[in-house]
Amino acid sequence: MHIRHSGKRFFIAVLTALLAASLAGCGAAANKGGGAQASSGGERAPRKVTLMLDWTPNTNHTGIYVAQKQGYYAEEGLEVDIILPGEAGGDLAVAAGEADFGVSYQEQVTFARTQGIPLVSVAAVIQHNTSGFAAPKSVGLKSPKDFEGKTYGGWGGPTEAPALESLMRAVGADFSKLEIVNSGSADFFTMQEAGIDFAWIYYGWTGIEAELRGVEIDIVWLTDYSDKLDFYTPVIVTSEQRIRDEPELVEKFVRATARGYIYAAEHPEESARMLLEAVPELDEELVVASQKWLSAKYIDDAPKWGVQKLEVWENFASWLDEFGLLEGEFDAQAAFTNDFIP
Repeated sequence: MHIRHSGKRFFIAVLTALLAASLAGCGAAANKGGGAQASSGGERAPRKVTLMLDWTPNTNHTGIYVAQKQGYYAEEGLEVDIILPGEAGGDLAVAAGEADFGVSYQEQVTFARTQGIPLVSVAAVIQHNTSGFAAPKSVGLKSPKDFEGKTYGGWGGPTEAPALESLMRAVGADFSKLEIVNSGSADFFTMQEAGIDFAWIYYGWTGIEAELRGVEIDIVWLTDYSDKLDFYTPVIVTSEQRIRDEPELVEKFVRATARGYIYAAEHPEESARMLLEAVPELDEELVVASQKWLSAKYIDDAPKWGVQKLEVWENFASWLDEFGLLEGEFDAQAAFTNDFIP
């Protein structure tokens, strides 16, 4: 649920370095295990699949754990190994053929594709951007105009300053009056203790945690001020080569994952318990409360879970280009597919 992006140039440099490995390795990885092999008893063994998360497990990932617990993956003949990301992130592992699928963000997929890295988003986990700029009520953050004279604490990502500037422009605020500091991996609550006024959070996790702590906050939602910032975060990704070489595998994986998220949308508390059973170190109260809030966001106003719109990909790319964040051509139609959504 945390927003965690490396700087754009670092991200692109690593992607470019991995391109050769991606093109060579994905072909080998596509056949890793040779598909479902016959067992000694004549039964076909499950196809082993790796899924790399984007962050530590949280309610963005609940549908995945539900699909595993409920046997949806097994019914498709899949044995899914859910693994945590390395420093470079899940999409880099997918690009290098080290993971079959990953959890990523529209931003990362866009940057990757402008550098020739063939990542493809095969499903949107949540239909709308549930993030915003938040502060304790004592700060008085009612609109982007209130960013003036404040200190924002971020992680040093490429989209932070442009997002802040976009919202301030929308209300005629002066961006030069905002101070931006890099607070690294400090969380929202630690930042407040360090004198930072506000931060970028996902309400479904940090906002809910604030509620449970009794901390009253104000949040300025990105989507209230810019349609272009209503981007998909997170998304499920794979590689073009995986889609080309093993479309049935992708179809089975997405179908089972969709069932997991649909169940989570319809049964928040039960699905929260499944996540907690798989990851017992998580805070039970936070997971249950977060899940109750987030379950309604998985499908929202979409015709079904996972569907993505071309205009969302085009609008966000247009916004990135407006701020000079794209360094190559971007084909929005090639960046995602709805072909595997059941």
